Amino acid sequence: MTDDNATPSKSAPDDRATQGPFDDSEANPVRPYIDLGGIKILPREGLNLRLEVEEQSKRIVAVGLDYADSSLQVQPFAAPRSGGLWDETRVQLRDQVRTQGGRVEERDGPLGKELLAEVPAAANEGSELRLARFIGIDGPRWFLRGVIGGAAASNLEAAAKVEDLFRSIVVVRGGAPMPPRDLIPLKMPATPGSA
Repeated sequence: MTDDNATPSKSAPDDRATQGPFDDSEANPVRPYIDLGGIKILPREGLNLRLEVEEQSKRIVAVGLDYADSSLQVQPFAAPRSGGLWDETRVQLRDQVRTQGGRVEERDGPLGKELLAEVPAAANEGSELRLARFIGIDGPRWFLRGVIGGAAASNLEAAAKVEDLFRSIVVVRGGAPMPPRDLIPLKMPATPGSA
Protein backbone atom coordinates (compact mmCIF):
# COMPACT_ATOMS: atom_id res chain seq x y z
CA MET A 1 0.00 0.00 0.00
CA THR A 2 1.45 3.37 -1.00
CA ASP A 3 1.29 6.53 1.04
CA ASP A 4 -1.23 7.95 -1.44
CA ASN A 5 -3.78 5.42 -0.22
CA ALA A 6 -3.05 5.89 3.47
CA THR A 7 -6.12 6.45 5.60
CA PRO A 8 -6.41 10.14 6.47
CA SER A 9 -5.93 10.55 10.19
CA LYS A 10 -8.59 12.05 12.40
CA SER A 11 -8.11 15.70 13.30
CA ALA A 12 -9.45 16.50 16.77
CA PRO A 13 -8.17 17.86 20.09
CA ASP A 14 -6.82 15.15 22.41
CA ASP A 15 -9.54 15.99 24.94
CA ARG A 16 -12.44 15.83 22.45
CA ALA A 17 -14.17 12.90 24.21
CA THR A 18 -14.30 14.81 27.51
CA GLN A 19 -14.52 18.45 26.33
CA GLY A 20 -16.48 18.04 23.08
CA PRO A 21 -17.81 18.19 20.52
CA PHE A 22 -19.35 15.00 21.86
CA ASP A 23 -20.57 11.82 20.32
CA ASP A 24 -24.12 10.96 21.40
CA SER A 25 -22.67 8.09 23.47
CA GLU A 26 -20.50 10.58 25.44
CA ALA A 27 -23.15 13.23 26.15
CA ASN A 28 -24.60 13.86 29.58
CA PRO A 29 -28.10 12.32 29.33
CA VAL A 30 -29.68 14.68 31.88
CA ARG A 31 -28.72 17.95 30.17
CA PRO A 32 -31.62 19.77 28.45
CA TYR A 33 -30.39 19.69 24.86
CA ILE A 34 -32.30 21.12 21.89
CA ASP A 35 -32.68 18.09 19.60
CA LEU A 36 -32.07 18.91 15.93
CA GLY A 37 -31.68 15.32 14.76
CA GLY A 38 -28.04 15.02 13.68
CA ILE A 39 -26.91 17.41 16.40
CA LYS A 40 -28.03 18.53 19.83
CA ILE A 41 -27.37 22.04 21.10
CA LEU A 42 -27.11 23.02 24.75
CA PRO A 43 -29.26 26.14 25.23
CA ARG A 44 -27.55 29.14 26.83
CA GLU A 45 -28.38 32.75 27.59
CA GLY A 46 -28.09 34.95 24.50
CA LEU A 47 -28.03 32.08 21.99
CA ASN A 48 -30.19 32.43 18.90
CA LEU A 49 -30.75 29.45 16.61
CA ARG A 50 -31.48 29.49 12.85
CA LEU A 51 -32.08 26.54 10.57
CA GLU A 52 -30.73 26.93 7.04
CA VAL A 53 -33.03 25.23 4.54
CA GLU A 54 -32.20 24.27 0.95
CA GLU A 55 -34.95 25.79 -1.17
CA GLN A 56 -35.49 23.00 -3.68
CA SER A 57 -35.39 19.98 -1.38
CA LYS A 58 -36.71 21.82 1.71
CA ARG A 59 -34.21 19.88 3.79
CA ILE A 60 -32.27 21.52 6.60
CA VAL A 61 -28.64 21.76 5.46
CA ALA A 62 -27.04 23.68 8.33
CA VAL A 63 -27.67 25.11 11.77
CA GLY A 64 -26.81 28.76 12.37
CA LEU A 65 -26.07 29.88 15.91
CA ASP A 66 -25.84 33.56 16.79
CA TYR A 67 -23.94 34.13 20.01
CA ALA A 68 -21.48 36.65 21.51
CA ASP A 69 -21.84 39.10 18.55
CA SER A 70 -20.78 36.23 16.30
CA SER A 71 -22.24 33.58 14.07
CA LEU A 72 -21.41 29.88 14.03
CA GLN A 73 -22.73 27.74 11.22
CA VAL A 74 -22.43 24.00 11.87
CA GLN A 75 -22.91 20.91 9.72
CA PRO A 76 -22.49 17.27 10.82
CA PHE A 77 -21.29 14.75 8.22
CA ALA A 78 -20.96 10.99 8.20
CA ALA A 79 -17.33 9.86 8.23
CA PRO A 80 -15.49 6.56 7.95
CA ARG A 81 -14.85 4.68 11.18
CA SER A 82 -11.09 4.69 10.66
CA GLY A 83 -10.13 7.98 9.05
CA GLY A 84 -11.09 11.62 9.21
CA LEU A 85 -12.40 14.20 6.72
CA TRP A 86 -11.03 17.50 8.06
CA ASP A 87 -7.61 17.36 6.38
CA GLU A 88 -9.18 16.79 2.96
CA THR A 89 -12.02 19.26 3.59
CA ARG A 90 -9.53 22.04 4.48
CA VAL A 91 -7.84 21.65 1.10
CA GLN A 92 -11.21 21.87 -0.70
CA LEU A 93 -12.26 24.93 1.32
CA ARG A 94 -8.93 26.66 0.68
CA ASP A 95 -9.30 26.13 -3.07
CA GLN A 96 -12.95 27.28 -2.97
CA VAL A 97 -12.13 30.53 -1.13
CA ARG A 98 -9.29 31.32 -3.55
CA THR A 99 -11.52 30.58 -6.57
CA GLN A 100 -14.06 33.09 -5.21
CA GLY A 101 -11.34 35.74 -4.98
CA GLY A 102 -10.79 35.46 -1.23
CA ARG A 103 -7.62 35.04 0.82
CA VAL A 104 -7.02 32.14 3.15
CA GLU A 105 -4.32 30.90 5.52
CA GLU A 106 -4.07 27.71 7.53
CA ARG A 107 -3.13 28.05 11.17
CA ASP A 108 -3.16 26.14 14.43
CA GLY A 109 -6.14 27.23 16.50
CA PRO A 110 -7.49 26.15 19.90
CA LEU A 111 -9.34 23.24 18.22
CA GLY A 112 -6.48 22.15 15.96
CA LYS A 113 -5.85 23.13 12.34
CA GLU A 114 -8.21 25.81 11.06
CA LEU A 115 -8.53 28.16 8.13
CA LEU A 116 -8.68 31.91 8.55
CA ALA A 117 -10.25 33.33 5.41
CA GLU A 118 -11.26 36.66 3.98
CA VAL A 119 -14.22 35.84 1.77
CA PRO A 120 -16.09 38.17 -0.56
CA ALA A 121 -19.32 39.35 1.09
CA ALA A 122 -22.66 38.50 -0.51
CA ALA A 123 -23.57 40.76 -3.43
CA ASN A 124 -26.07 42.74 -1.36
CA GLU A 125 -23.44 43.47 1.33
CA GLY A 126 -21.08 45.45 -0.88
CA SER A 127 -17.68 44.49 -2.22
CA GLU A 128 -15.64 44.15 0.95
CA LEU A 129 -14.15 40.93 2.29
CA ARG A 130 -15.59 39.29 5.41
CA LEU A 131 -13.41 37.46 7.90
CA ALA A 132 -14.37 33.84 8.58
CA ARG A 133 -12.78 30.96 10.49
CA PHE A 134 -13.35 27.42 9.27
CA ILE A 135 -13.02 24.80 12.00
CA GLY A 136 -13.56 21.06 11.90
CA ILE A 137 -13.38 18.10 14.23
CA ASP A 138 -13.34 14.42 13.35
CA GLY A 139 -15.28 12.28 15.82
CA PRO A 140 -16.18 8.59 15.85
CA ARG A 141 -17.87 7.99 12.45
CA TRP A 142 -18.70 11.69 12.08
CA PHE A 143 -17.15 15.02 11.16
CA LEU A 144 -18.43 18.36 12.50
CA ARG A 145 -17.64 21.47 10.49
CA GLY A 146 -18.07 25.02 11.73
CA VAL A 147 -17.79 28.43 10.12
CA ILE A 148 -17.28 31.31 12.54
CA GLY A 149 -18.08 34.89 11.54
CA GLY A 150 -18.57 38.20 13.29
CA ALA A 151 -16.62 39.19 16.40
CA ALA A 152 -15.29 35.66 17.07
CA ALA A 153 -13.39 35.67 13.76
CA SER A 154 -10.94 38.20 15.23
CA ASN A 155 -11.78 38.95 18.89
CA LEU A 156 -10.21 36.45 21.33
CA GLU A 157 -12.84 36.84 24.04
CA ALA A 158 -15.75 36.28 21.62
CA ALA A 159 -13.78 33.46 19.97
CA ALA A 160 -13.39 31.63 23.28
CA LYS A 161 -17.18 31.82 23.85
CA VAL A 162 -18.00 30.52 20.37
CA GLU A 163 -15.37 27.75 20.59
CA ASP A 164 -16.95 26.70 23.89
CA LEU A 165 -20.37 26.67 22.17
CA PHE A 166 -18.93 24.52 19.33
CA ARG A 167 -17.42 22.11 21.84
CA SER A 168 -20.75 21.75 23.67
CA ILE A 169 -22.45 20.33 20.55
CA VAL A 170 -23.45 16.66 20.54
CA VAL A 171 -23.35 14.81 17.22
CA VAL A 172 -25.97 12.08 16.80
CA ARG A 173 -24.59 9.90 14.02
CA GLY A 174 -27.14 7.09 14.38
CA GLY A 175 -26.53 3.50 13.44
CA ALA A 176 -27.78 3.59 9.83
CA PRO A 177 -25.13 3.09 7.16
CA MET A 178 -24.27 6.35 5.40
CA PRO A 179 -21.67 7.19 2.78
CA PRO A 180 -18.83 9.34 4.13
CA ARG A 181 -19.36 13.08 3.49
CA ASP A 182 -23.16 12.72 3.53
CA LEU A 183 -24.86 15.32 5.71
CA ILE A 184 -26.27 13.66 8.82
CA PRO A 185 -30.00 14.52 8.65
CA LEU A 186 -31.12 17.54 10.66
CA LYS A 187 -34.68 18.25 11.79
CA MET A 188 -36.79 20.98 13.33
CA PRO A 189 -36.62 20.97 17.12
CA ALA A 190 -39.70 19.92 19.05
CA THR A 191 -41.88 22.82 20.14
CA PRO A 192 -40.36 24.39 23.28
CA GLY A 193 -42.10 23.13 26.39
CA SER A 194 -43.27 19.88 24.80
CA ALA A 195 -40.19 17.92 25.91
